[in-house]
Amino acid sequence: MCIFCSIIEGTIPSARVYEDETCLAILDISQVTRGHTLVLPKKHFDNILECDDETLAHLISVTRMLADRIVKNLNAKGCNILVNTNEAAGQSVMHLHFHIIPRYGEEDGLTIEFNPQHEPYDLGEVLKEING
Repeated sequence: MCIFCSIIEGTIPSARVYEDETCLAILDISQVTRGHTLVLPKKHFDNILECDDETLAHLISVTRMLADRIVKNLNAKGCNILVNTNEAAGQSVMHLHFHIIPRYGEEDGLTIEFNPQHEPYDLGEVLKEING
């Protein structure tokens, strides 16, 4: 059983931020920034690509509601909402989860940078490949 399934079942303790019949939101034990929260479905899906549309719609709705609450109540300047899919993208627990990471400023310890280190792609070719 995965660690998030154990948390959902209550066999591993957690700081529960929100819960309903479909999902659970907990404070991330790592706390990248103060208030870092994870939103996860109660039903196990390895990642976002395996999740059904109804559950996914509910998860993103709850994620938005909690992000708003977290930003306002913790006086954050903004937040990052992240979902990693598979190990190559940084997913370390193979149970779908959204990260809500409050942002307080440049000193908060999180850096996300888009810095292509390659020649520009031919967008027309990429589009053809995506669309099959």
